[in-house]
Amino acid sequence: MLLFFTLGLLIHFVFFASIFDIYFTSPLVHGMTPQFTPLPPPARRLVLFVADGLRADTLYELDENGTSRAPFIRNIIMHEGSWGVSHTRVPTESRPGHVALIAGFYEDVSAVAKGWKENPVEFDSLFNESKYTWSWGSPDILPMFAKGASGDHVYTYSYDAKREDFGAQDATKLDTWVFDNVKDFFHHARNNQSLFSKINEEKIVFFLHLLGIDTNGHAHRPSSRDYKDNIKKVDDGVKEIVSMFNHFYGNDGKTTFIFTSDHGMTDWGSHGAGHPSETLTPLVTWGAGINYPQRVSAQQFDDSFLKEWRLENWKRLDVNQADIAPLMTSLIGVPFPLNSVGILPVDYLNNTDLFKAESMFTNAVQILEQFKVKMTQKKEVTLPFLFTPFKLLSDSKQFNILRKARSYIKHRKFDEVKPSHLLPCSFVAIGILVAFFLLIQACPWTYYVYGLLPVPIWYAVLREFQVIQDLVTSLLTYPSSHFVGYLLVFTLGIEVLVLSFFYRYMLTAGLTAFAVWPFLTRLWTRAKVTSLSWAFFSVLLAVFPLMPVVGRKPDISLVMGAGLLVLLLSLCVVTSLMKRKDSFRKEELLVHLLQVLSTVLSMYVVYSTQSSLLRKQGLPLMNQIISWATLASSLVVPLLSSPAVFQRLFSILLSLMSTYLLLSTGYEAVFPLVLSCLMFVWINIEQETLQQSGVCCKQKLTSIQFSYNTDITQFRQLYLDDIRRAFFLVFFLVTAFFGTGNIASINSFDLASVYCFLTVFSPFMMGALMMWKILIPFVLVMCAFEAVQLTTQLSSKSLFLIVLVISDIMALHFFFLVKDYGSWLDIGTSISHYVIVMSMTIFLVFLNGLAQLLTTKKLRLCGKPKSHFM
Repeated sequence: MLLFFTLGLLIHFVFFASIFDIYFTSPLVHGMTPQFTPLPPPARRLVLFVADGLRADTLYELDENGTSRAPFIRNIIMHEGSWGVSHTRVPTESRPGHVALIAGFYEDVSAVAKGWKENPVEFDSLFNESKYTWSWGSPDILPMFAKGASGDHVYTYSYDAKREDFGAQDATKLDTWVFDNVKDFFHHARNNQSLFSKINEEKIVFFLHLLGIDTNGHAHRPSSRDYKDNIKKVDDGVKEIVSMFNHFYGNDGKTTFIFTSDHGMTDWGSHGAGHPSETLTPLVTWGAGINYPQRVSAQQFDDSFLKEWRLENWKRLDVNQADIAPLMTSLIGVPFPLNSVGILPVDYLNNTDLFKAESMFTNAVQILEQFKVKMTQKKEVTLPFLFTPFKLLSDSKQFNILRKARSYIKHRKFDEVKPSHLLPCSFVAIGILVAFFLLIQACPWTYYVYGLLPVPIWYAVLREFQVIQDLVTSLLTYPSSHFVGYLLVFTLGIEVLVLSFFYRYMLTAGLTAFAVWPFLTRLWTRAKVTSLSWAFFSVLLAVFPLMPVVGRKPDISLVMGAGLLVLLLSLCVVTSLMKRKDSFRKEELLVHLLQVLSTVLSMYVVYSTQSSLLRKQGLPLMNQIISWATLASSLVVPLLSSPAVFQRLFSILLSLMSTYLLLSTGYEAVFPLVLSCLMFVWINIEQETLQQSGVCCKQKLTSIQFSYNTDITQFRQLYLDDIRRAFFLVFFLVTAFFGTGNIASINSFDLASVYCFLTVFSPFMMGALMMWKILIPFVLVMCAFEAVQLTTQLSSKSLFLIVLVISDIMALHFFFLVKDYGSWLDIGTSISHYVIVMSMTIFLVFLNGLAQLLTTKKLRLCGKPKSHFM
């Protein structure tokens, strides 16, 4: 009985504690890169006044005599600065309100564990990012920001906590203490050279926390004379401080002043909930970088405050409370707080459009950094098949948004991002006209598809008009002779690709041209060994399209020879890597030895299976087991190798070659080996071309690592040479298609290729094995291109767009070459050619996903984490 009672108590205790673990875990993340506007800021210093507990309506409204309770602030609104209402969030308490103002994020629910007094997780803030911050006020607020600051640059001056007495006769003394101490501080600075130099630095902040209004509101209610008189005292104090700052700094015009509140207060003197009297707080800004008052004839808001406050002719600029943090950081030029979710209110800024655009861009990147870190953390603790990325912010969409914004800023088209309804409305009208035209002619439904499909396509094209304009502008920078030359070469290359579908020897012509390419450029003078290697392997690969179609003349000795070449290559590479003791570990050596053993077993299985079949003894069971085990492990073993580019690609080659040997019957066994050697040289030669153009510096392949979480900000814009890279990819893929045969015809397949796996006729299984044999060269090409993308900082989306253009141009050829007459072979071949080219883009997406899996994923032996130092 006691056991059940104890167990019951334990269960109830666990359930009680679970809500804090499930619901009250901090949403803050760490590890973001600081972001700041790269242009000179308008202000050197910022003064922040926070009148704790001040309601917006009590400050802005006029009293019963028609005069303002805060005449100085009222004068600022009408003659010097910008104003609005700051909308806070619940809970409307001092700590979360100040965190939102100064750090830019809202309530951290895990603070419940600290009794709501302080944030349990460290966070970045405006004060932390400043060069120096001096603050005066309540001991309940100031230490929170000094505690989380890095270094010794946030200074706090607080009165004794006993002064915060709700029963005191005069709570305005709390504010008077602040104003007096600020004056004494500046008086002392005149006689202290060290302090004097500090307060004359740039990127500094002065924070005055004024608690008197909140204390009087709790003690006497906001409708009381004490509360309203305290507002007048604060207004007078702010006026004196502003005058002192202007005098001290010689009216240099480099000081920004911000006056606001952390929260409001209900009519009965409480706060914490979401009543408008608690969530609507004032915001008044003036000084360096702030817009002057804007007179307007009418304004649209969901409330009637403007008329009540008699401010309907002065433009009101409302913000969310967290938006004030990025406003302050942009004004003095410090990095945005790392955890800020505030959106910069650009209407408050009096600066150039370039400064506003750069500040908005920096703000967006800073918020995006948090999303990327949060997604990475979530992905690391979630099973892959359960993780669903946020599609609206995929890597490609992030890159596209940032690229567009950067392009608009570069071309100083700051108004281009404003949404316009003219373009979509125009295309909707065109679509209606096309549909009406087809309707009156009683056309079949397929005609509607053909007629309406171009409408959204051209709409999407014209939406990217800026990109097209940039492309045309870039092309016009080239001399006309060079441009015509590039166009002719591109056209000739497309025609060679088309003809290769009918005549395999056209691939030989193309590869021969590839071999000559480095000698026609400056690559020959920069990298002689790389250029010679490129020419050698290009010519060697060009031999394969001239040879008979695979299966016509089987020769197992060629398969054995290919295996020996793989073993020889493995010996050279492993020996070379073992000399680099700093980067080659025992686990990696074990993986490579395992792959070498797999190659030896594959050679044995091919030879013994051939011998057994010649003796008509069938397929040995052990050979069949080894074959299927080799196939199953070929996509897993590479994931155990180092993510360094060279080592991972070599591991992929060894694993796939073991399987390819088992599926080979003749000379085609050498084809992936030669293709891979050319791919390795291609990666190196692309590095040389990019270094030659001055885009980036060359890195050793042993020092570059594949990474799944690629930083999209490292992607660069497209260059004309990227079209050549995309063409090379398409050409190598077509070579993988037709290098050893014509997969468009079933006659190219030989059942002897699968005899190491099974000899009993099974059309689906045999077809799947043959298809995998065809895919292996494609996977090798795509894995190599993953490395090309990484080393040249080329985004996958940009690549797919170029490949799509190339494949569509080829598809137009084959569209007009489709036959509906002649033999069934001619008709079927013409259709298969068109289908292959149209499917190329979809096929490329699949291959890219598989290649990314093989290159970026890392499995660990024995579950021990490892770090790779290159």
